[in-house]
Amino acid sequence: MSSTYREWAVNAVLLAGLVLVPLWAWLTDEPFTITLATRAVILALAGTGLNIALGMGGLVSLGHAVFFGIGGYAMGILASHAQNHEPIFIWPFAVEGTQSMPAIWLTAMVAGALAALVIGALSLRTSGVYFIMITLAFGQMFYYFAISWPAYGGEDGLAIYVRNGFPGLNTLDPIQYFALCFAVLLGVLFFNARLIRSPFGLALNAARQSVQRVETAGIDPFRLRLAAFVVSGVVTALAGALFADLNRFVSPAMFSWQLSGEIMVFVILGGVARLCGPLAGAVVFIVLEHYLGGLSEYWHIFLGLLLLLVVLLAKGGLIGLLSGKGAAHG
Repeated sequence: MSSTYREWAVNAVLLAGLVLVPLWAWLTDEPFTITLATRAVILALAGTGLNIALGMGGLVSLGHAVFFGIGGYAMGILASHAQNHEPIFIWPFAVEGTQSMPAIWLTAMVAGALAALVIGALSLRTSGVYFIMITLAFGQMFYYFAISWPAYGGEDGLAIYVRNGFPGLNTLDPIQYFALCFAVLLGVLFFNARLIRSPFGLALNAARQSVQRVETAGIDPFRLRLAAFVVSGVVTALAGALFADLNRFVSPAMFSWQLSGEIMVFVILGGVARLCGPLAGAVVFIVLEHYLGGLSEYWHIFLGLLLLLVVLLAKGGLIGLLSGKGAAHG
């Protein structure tokens, strides 16, 4: 069996395991395990968003939590106004809050796209460490803006007392909310798989390898990377909205650079540019956080050691290690 087929087999086993564990937890009445699986799925979705920019475009963004936080606050603002029956604004026309997940997701994705368009248009004029620093600076600006925004909880964050609704589902039921999040993840993974093989994905990959090569072919690498950055921001914002609904709480921590770093760890741990790399990384992170976090508050030491081993000995990430396929690209 070739390494490509082995990688697909590993991906299939990973996805099947992620379905079977919550089903077992549902049958044995273990709702906390379902919540852990839901958390892993949502964080994997955020990692998949970053993987579009990092894996396909080679863009090392240390401010991707901005889009995660925007998605979270889009949910928090709309849901809180729906709860207190006060319009968000009334001029030049009245805009009411909502507890409809499809409407919240759409708002989160549009807001994430607009933010990614502005941030990408400015930061993509640089490269390397300067790009990393500019994205980090945007993350810090959004973080401190959220802290100083008392209308929506400021430093204390904003609690939403009832999970938002999705047509035909009881989202307060853990297994139904898991199924909804998993379906969204499958849809994004399918979209990502098609994107990689599309002319856009191939051109983006070529721009990552050699800017001069795509410029010679008459393609503008700036527009390619900006489009990838916007798509990446949209997916990450959607993950933020789902995460806020899972916790029924949003806070400035959703904008923090630590969260940006954790999302990047998911991608590197599972495998950069691997379709299910962020999923593998998120699952390992949640397992370590749950089991080792109960033993010691310094469990990040073990995560650091694992990351060190993966970076030094398995540059294809955990997916590459299991499938016998090296790094997707150097």
